Amino acid sequence: MRAILTPICCFLLSIAGCAQQPSRYAGPLEPGQALAAFELVDGFAAAVFAAEPQLADPVELLFDEQGRAVVIEMPDYPDKPAFGQGKSRIVLLSDTDGDGRMDHRAVFADGLSEATSALPWKGGLIVTAAPDILYLKDEDGDGRADRRDILFTGFFENNSEAQITNLWLNPDGWIYASNFGQAGMISAPSVPEAPPVNVRGADFRFRLDPLRFEQAAGPTQFGQAVDVWGNRFGTHNTQHINQFVIPWRYLHRHPHLPATGTIQNISDHDLRMYQRTPAPYWRAERTARRQKQYDEAGTGRIEYAADHFTGSAGGTVYDGDLFPPRFHGTVFTGDVAGNLVHRDSLAAAPGDPAFVAMRPAGERDREFLASTDPWFRPASFTVGPDGALYVVDMYRQHIETPVSIPEDLKADMDFYAGADRGRIYRIAPTGAPPAADPAALNDASTPALVAALADPNGWRRRTAQRLLLERADPAAVEPLRKTLTASEAPARLLALYLLDAQDALRASDVTRALKDPEAGIRMHALRLSESFPELDAAVAPLLDDASGRVALQAALTLGNRSGRAVADLFAAFVEAHAGNPWMRLAVLSAPSGASLATLNALERRRFFQNQDDDRAAFLQETAAVLAVRNVPDELNRFIDFLVDHPEPFWVAAGFTGLKEGHDSSVPLILSDRAIDNINAFMRSSSAVVQDLSGDVLALTPAR
Repeated sequence: MRAILTPICCFLLSIAGCAQQPSRYAGPLEPGQALAAFELVDGFAAAVFAAEPQLADPVELLFDEQGRAVVIEMPDYPDKPAFGQGKSRIVLLSDTDGDGRMDHRAVFADGLSEATSALPWKGGLIVTAAPDILYLKDEDGDGRADRRDILFTGFFENNSEAQITNLWLNPDGWIYASNFGQAGMISAPSVPEAPPVNVRGADFRFRLDPLRFEQAAGPTQFGQAVDVWGNRFGTHNTQHINQFVIPWRYLHRHPHLPATGTIQNISDHDLRMYQRTPAPYWRAERTARRQKQYDEAGTGRIEYAADHFTGSAGGTVYDGDLFPPRFHGTVFTGDVAGNLVHRDSLAAAPGDPAFVAMRPAGERDREFLASTDPWFRPASFTVGPDGALYVVDMYRQHIETPVSIPEDLKADMDFYAGADRGRIYRIAPTGAPPAADPAALNDASTPALVAALADPNGWRRRTAQRLLLERADPAAVEPLRKTLTASEAPARLLALYLLDAQDALRASDVTRALKDPEAGIRMHALRLSESFPELDAAVAPLLDDASGRVALQAALTLGNRSGRAVADLFAAFVEAHAGNPWMRLAVLSAPSGASLATLNALERRRFFQNQDDDRAAFLQETAAVLAVRNVPDELNRFIDFLVDHPEPFWVAAGFTGLKEGHDSSVPLILSDRAIDNINAFMRSSSAVVQDLSGDVLALTPAR
C-alpha cells in the first residue's frame, strides 16, 4: 500500500507546488555558525561585534568622536529605489551589558537613497547618497537627524556599484570620495556662484571651511585606502590594489597631455586568490558561456569563475596599535565574490614613486581570512579606537548587479535574500582584551587634541585632526608649531596642514619640513612650498632625493615655474629618471617641461648621443604634447631639432609622437621649410622614417 501511496502523494504535492528542485544555492548560517566557518591566520581571533537583529545590510562602520559605533545600512541594493522611497539607514549601535557585543540599535536617519559612506563633522555626519553628498545632524537632541542639507549634488546615480562613496579625511585636510570616474557636473547649492566641477574620469575631494571642491586623482570604486602619509590606494573589482601616483591638479595644469591617467596596479601577484568556497552556479555557468564565445572567436582570453579577484572591496590601511608592528601599514581588502579577506604588504624600490603590494610571509598561498560560507560578503573595514580590525559583512546570498547576469540564470535568484541579516566581526590578536568603550575625544581640550596627533592609534590621530579642523581654535597655533619638532613623524605632518588650514603656516616651518628625515613629510613640504615663492631654491635639491615619491613631487612642484634654469633642472632630472614613466610624466605635465627649452637643455647634456628606448620614449612623449599644443613656431623648431638629429632612431620617435598627439580635426601648421625638411626625410634609407614622414605630411594642409 505504501508503494502505491508514495507516488500519488508526490504527484499531489507537485501539483500543489510543494515539490521543488533542490536550490542551487546554499542557505544562510547563524552568526555563531558563520564565525566557525572562518579560516583565520594563526595568532588572531574573530568575534561577533554586531549581528541581526541589531543590524541588516551593513556596508560601512565608523566610530565618531564619542566612540559611538555608526553603521550605514543599504537595503536598497541592488535596485535603485523610486524617487523619495529610499530605504538606506544610519544606525547607532551600543553595548548595554558590556559583553563586547552590540545589543541595542537606534536609527539616526532613514529614508536615504543608497547611502554608502559617512564621515563625522561638527556633531553630525557627512553622507554619500547619490546623486548627493548630504550633511545630517540631530539639532534637537532626540537622537534622530532633523537637519538634512545637500552639500554637493550632481553625482552619477544609476548603478549602486559605481556611485559616490568612501569618504576619507586625508592628512592634507581634504575629504576624498570615490567616484569611479562617473560623469557628473557637481555643484554646491550653498554656493550657487561656484562653477560646477566635471568629475568624469576622476574621484572627488572637498573642504567645508571654507567650502572648496574639485576633481581628485582616481578613479576608485569600492575602497579607498589612505596611509599615514596620505598616499591613496583604491580597489576596483579585479584590481584589488591600485595606487594613485600623481595628484589630479598637476596632470591638468595644461590641456595638452595625450594621457592623464594616475593609476598603477601595484600588485605583484595579479588576480590569484585562495578561495574556500565554490563558484556559485550563476557565475560558473556565465563564465562557461563567455569562455565558449572567447574560444570560438579565437581571442585567447580566459575568464575565471573562482580563485581570482573579481569583487575587490573596502581596501583599508591598518594604522592601529593593537596588531603586531609588522601589520602596521599593510592593506586589508575584501573580495565579496571570493568570501575572503586579503592582505598586502607595501614596499617601494629605491627611486620609484610607486609601491609594490606583496603577499606577506605566511600568506603566500592562503588568505588572511577565508570563509567556507558563501554568504560572507566583506564589503568594508574599519580600524577601531581599540586598534582592532572590524570587518563589515553585508551577508547576502548574492552580490552582483542583476544587469550583468543573463535572464535565464536570474530566474531562481533572489537578490534580496539576506536583506534581514548582516554582521560585523572584530578581529584582534589572540588573547587581546575584548572590545571596551573607547576614550571619547569630543570633550577634549585643544591642547589635548594637539597631543593626540602623536597617538600611536590612527583613529585617535584622525579624530583629533578633524576636531582641530572643525574648531579652528587660534589657541592651537602655538602647540601645533611646537609639534613640528615632535619625535612622532605623523604628528609633524598633521601639524603642518593644520597650521596651513588656519593660515598660520610660515615659510620657516616649510623650510624645516623640506629637510625632515621622514620622506613623507618632505613630499608634503614640497606641496606646501608652492605657496611660498621664496622657497623655490630649496626645491631643486630634492630632485635628487633618495625617495622616489619625494623626487617625483619635487619635479611636479618645479613645474609651476619656468625659465632656462628650470629647463636645465628638468633636463638633469629626465637624464636621471628616463626609465620611469611617472618621472617623465611629471616633467611633461609642466608647461615648461614639454618644451624645446627642455630638449635643448638635454642636448647640452649630450642626452641624445646614446640611443635607448627610455630616451626615445621621452622624445616621443614630448612630440605628442607639441602636436596637441599645435603652436606653429614650436612645431617648426621641433622639425629643425630632428634635422639636427637625423638618425632614424630619433626621427622615428619624434614623428611617432607627432602622429600620436595630433588632433585629426585640426591640421598641423608647418612652415614651408619644415615641410621641405620632412620631404627630405622621405628619402631616408630607413623605410620606417619614410613611412612616418609621409604620415606626418598627411597631417598638414595640402600644398
